[in-house]
Amino acid sequence: MTTLDTISVDITADSSRFRSELEQATRMAEGFGRSITSALEGAVLRGNSLSDVLRSLALDLSRMALKSALQPLQSGLAGFLDNALGAIGGGQGLAVTPFARGGVLDAPALFPLGSGGLGLAGEAGAEAILPLTRGADGQLGVRSNGSAGATQITFNISSPDAASFRRSETQIGAMVSRAVARGQRNL
Repeated sequence: MTTLDTISVDITADSSRFRSELEQATRMAEGFGRSITSALEGAVLRGNSLSDVLRSLALDLSRMALKSALQPLQSGLAGFLDNALGAIGGGQGLAVTPFARGGVLDAPALFPLGSGGLGLAGEAGAEAILPLTRGADGQLGVRSNGSAGATQITFNISSPDAASFRRSETQIGAMVSRAVARGQRNL
């Protein structure tokens, strides 16, 4: 007598594309059904000849096939125009997102350049937009808002006597200097 092992496997799949294709096939089948019904109606009720019925049916099928074939081109062209109009600040229904205080682009975006060309940001992943400010020295750069607060560093020094403490003052000064330098680099 043998024993059977039972293996249970959960499979999760994104079926949205399949569902979309199935809905499109259903719409096409319904359109085909309407075309056949209309053609047969024409033959029975209006007395159309069989050749007229078949011609009408062929035209309807050709129209459906052409519409289906041109749909990806239409969608691609619409997407291109949306991006192009968005890049130049025009277009109907396109939202303008201000970045004067900074922000993050988490999807590719086109933007106009001062030279008249177009730039592309976010094409390799999320990108940060940081506003630039001019410092007192005239240099342009990113400014820290100082919201992190002051950093406090505590050194606990244990020494058997004052003489050994004086001997380690140079070492302690160097440690403080390194900590301050690290802090300045991270601003």
